[in-house]
Amino acid sequence: MVYHAKPGKTADLESIFRAVSPLQAKHDLNVVGYWVSNDGSAWKDAFIYLIAQPSLEGAKRNWDALHTNPDFLPYRRAAAPLIEQVNGAYHVDEVFMRPADYSALK
Repeated sequence: MVYHAKPGKTADLESIFRAVSPLQAKHDLNVVGYWVSNDGSAWKDAFIYLIAQPSLEGAKRNWDALHTNPDFLPYRRAAAPLIEQVNGAYHVDEVFMRPADYSALK
């Protein structure tokens, strides 16, 4: 997932994800890591995290469980004003990937 934060709001978004990470774990969303740029590059307003799941079906099931959990709603509401919008939609890149057969992380 790549969240494109509004300028200067990446640290605030990072704080929300820090707080919601136990809830993600509760729903078996196995976060490999969270990343933010540490320079002034074009990625300075990006918040990135990677989740490992055994299957696409399992990932979708776990996402649905998180998003329907009433405890998640305050985090979603807090994050919404921090995320850039493009044509009325949140600028979030959600990509499901598989590891290459030579990848050390599988």
